[in-house]
Parts: sequence; structure tokens; C-alpha cells
Amino acid sequence: MIARTLLLLALSGLTLTACNRVDPNSPLGQRQALFKQMLRTSEDLGGMLRGRIPFDDKKFAEGAVQLDQLAHKPWQHFAQAREAHSDARDEVWQRQERFQQLARDLEASTAALVAATGQAPLKAENLTAPVDRVEKACKACHTEFRVY
Repeated sequence: MIARTLLLLALSGLTLTACNRVDPNSPLGQRQALFKQMLRTSEDLGGMLRGRIPFDDKKFAEGAVQLDQLAHKPWQHFAQAREAHSDARDEVWQRQERFQQLARDLEASTAALVAATGQAPLKAENLTAPVDRVEKACKACHTEFRVY
């Protein structure tokens, strides 16, 4: 009897934890994965500028290119209607023009960062302003459209 009770509890727990999982192939899952990659990449770039990670000009330039490529991808994964588990506010779908403007602002800031890495030799002090612009573009969109 105890074994059956434990088995039932274990299965119930597994069922409940599975309810919070997002299908990685869904639009929500795909954009979450892209945003996580963007976050990791931008954290590495910021870490190099702030001394948390040793500055490596080659890795920084590669990271800037990667961030720019990633910055163009998540927008295609916003479905026409709100998904059940999304951390985005309803305004994403209600204010599409503003949302798209902020997406283009992010893309422009990452492109400017890539351009700044084209001026060899790379110096951290010359890259701080472009990285700040990228971070501000991210924050602007999160402030307006993400549920915290």
C-alpha cells in the first residue's frame, strides 16, 4: 500500500512539473531560446568591458556579430495571438507598431556595435557606448512589453 501511494505521489509530481514546460519547437519556445542566447552573449560582452571576463578583442568581435545575428531572429516567433505561458504583456499584440519599432532599434544598436568592432585595434573604452546602446534597447522593450 505504501509503495502504491509513493508511486502515485511521484507520478502526480511528474505530471505537475510537466505542465510548466514549454515545447521547444513552439514559437514561444523558439524565441525563449533565442533570447537566452542573446542574454548569454551580451553578458559576455559586458563582462569583458567591466573586467569580469578578460578582454579578448577577437572573442568580443565574434560575440558582437553573433549578437547582431541573434537580434534579427526572435521577432518571427511572435505568433499572431498571445500564447498561454508567455512572459510578454498583451500590449505586444495590441501595439505591434511600437513593438516592431523597438525590435528595429535593437537591430540598429547591434549593427552599430558590429561596426564599432571593425576599428582595429579594439579598445574597451571605444566599445562601452555601443554596448550601452544595446543594453538600453533591450531594457526599453522589456520595460514596455515584458511581465516581471
